[in-house]
Amino acid sequence: MTLAWAQRQAELLRDCIVSPDVFASMVDRLGDFVVPYQHALETEAGQRNVHFYLAGLLSYLGRKNAETIAALGDVERLVLQEFIGTAPWDHRPLLTVLVGEVVGQLGDPDGVIAFDPSSFPKRGTHSVGVKRQWCSHRGKVDNCQVGVFMGYMSRHDHALLDFRLSLPEEWARDEHRRQACHVPQEVQYQTRHEQCLEMLNRWRDQVPHGWVTGDDELGRHTRFRHALRERGERYVLGVPCNTIIRDLEAPLPAYQGRGRRPKAPWHSVSAWRHTLDPNGWTRVTVRDGEKGPVEIEMVTRCVQTCLERKRTGPHEWLVVTRRPLADEEAFARKSSPEARDQDAHYGYRYYLTPTDVAQEDLEKPSLRELARVIKAGACIEASFQRGKGKRAWTRTRSGHDARRTAAERGDGVGPVAGWCAAGRRPSHGALATRSGGRQYGGQARVCRVAGPGLARDAPGEPVARVRSLS
Repeated sequence: MTLAWAQRQAELLRDCIVSPDVFASMVDRLGDFVVPYQHALETEAGQRNVHFYLAGLLSYLGRKNAETIAALGDVERLVLQEFIGTAPWDHRPLLTVLVGEVVGQLGDPDGVIAFDPSSFPKRGTHSVGVKRQWCSHRGKVDNCQVGVFMGYMSRHDHALLDFRLSLPEEWARDEHRRQACHVPQEVQYQTRHEQCLEMLNRWRDQVPHGWVTGDDELGRHTRFRHALRERGERYVLGVPCNTIIRDLEAPLPAYQGRGRRPKAPWHSVSAWRHTLDPNGWTRVTVRDGEKGPVEIEMVTRCVQTCLERKRTGPHEWLVVTRRPLADEEAFARKSSPEARDQDAHYGYRYYLTPTDVAQEDLEKPSLRELARVIKAGACIEASFQRGKGKRAWTRTRSGHDARRTAAERGDGVGPVAGWCAAGRRPSHGALATRSGGRQYGGQARVCRVAGPGLARDAPGEPVARVRSLS
C-alpha cells in the first residue's frame, strides 16, 4: 500500500467514528421487535431467555458463546445452554409471526412471491438430506443439501417467509438415517414443486401479491405451471433453453389447397431465437445500480408449448431477455446449464407467463412489469446475504455431542433456520447469526477501504459499545 493511500485510509476511518448514543433507539426497537417471537415460543425457558440471549449477542464480548454470555449475566451456564441447544420448540409459530410482520410492513397488492431451491455444499455424507446433486452455490453437481425457500418482494423491500428441506427419496426411506438426524415422522418425500405449492397454499391468502416467480427448475414442469393457473396465480417462471414452443404470432406456412391448414412449426426456444429481428428488442431499465442503470433487452411472443406425450399446452407469453456477457457471467455460474443460452455477445434467458388463469383472460403485461417480476427472483439470494445464520431442523434433544456448535465445525453458512446435521445440536434458530452472532454484535462496524475502487464491510476499531437489552 502506498503512503498516500495509507494516509487516505486513516482519514476515512477517522470519519467513521460513531457515538454510542446512536445505538440506543436501535436496541429499543430490537427489543420491541422480539416480543411477539418471544410469546410464540412454547417453552417457558425459551420465553424467559430470548432477551437475555440477545443482550449477550449485542454485548462487547469478544467470543459470544453460551459460557461467556452466561457469565456476563451471572447465571448458570446450563440454563443458557438448554435454551440454545436442547430445549424443544417448534419453529412454525415463529413463521406465523414472521409472515404477519412482513405483511404489515411490506405488504403490497402487486407484491411478488418468489420460490427458489438453493443449495449448501457439504463435505460429509451424514448431514440430513445431503447427496450428490446440482449445487447452484458451486455451479456444478456436488455434495450438498438443498432447501426450497419462499421469499416476498414488494416496492418497499424483500424478506424470506418460509422454507422446506428437500429430503431426497432415498433419505425418506432410510429409517436409520432419519432417526440419527431427528427427521420428524410426518416429513415424507415431496418433490420441490409440491413443496412450493404446499407453502403457497399455506400463505397465499395472507400474503398480498400479484405474481409468483421461480427459476427454470420450477418452470420446466408443465404440471407446476398448470397448478398455478388453477389457483388463479399469475406467474413468470424460467424455462430451459431446450423448451419446445410454437410461435403463434409467426406467419403460417402457405396452404397447399388440400388437407388441414398448416400450423406454425415447433422449435426449441434457443433455435427460435435466431429467427428474431435484430431490431425487435426493447431496452428496459430494471433498477439503478452503483455504476449506473441496470438494463436488459426484452422480447415477448404468444406461444404454445409442447407437453408430455406430444400433447399441446395452453397459450402462454414467452419472455426472452438478453444482457451483455460481462453482466451475465456472475449469474450464469449459479444457474443450471440448461437455464442459459448465449452467443458471441449476449446471454439469454427464457420465461413463460400465462395468458389466462382460472378461466379468466389476462391482459398482456408490460415489459417494465415483467422486468420487475424477473428481478424479484434475486430477492432470496439477497436475503441469504442479508441474514446468514445456522441450520437446524427443530429444537430436539440430540445427545451429548450437542455441546459443539455448527459454527465451531464450520457449518454455519446458510439461511436463518433449516436443518441439523446427524447427531449435532440444532442451531440458535432465527435469532442467531454466523459465528455466534458476531455479525451484529458488540463492536461498531465501519467500511474499511480495501483498495482503489474496492470496499467491503470489515470489523473496524471498537468505537462504541452497545448497551444491554435488560
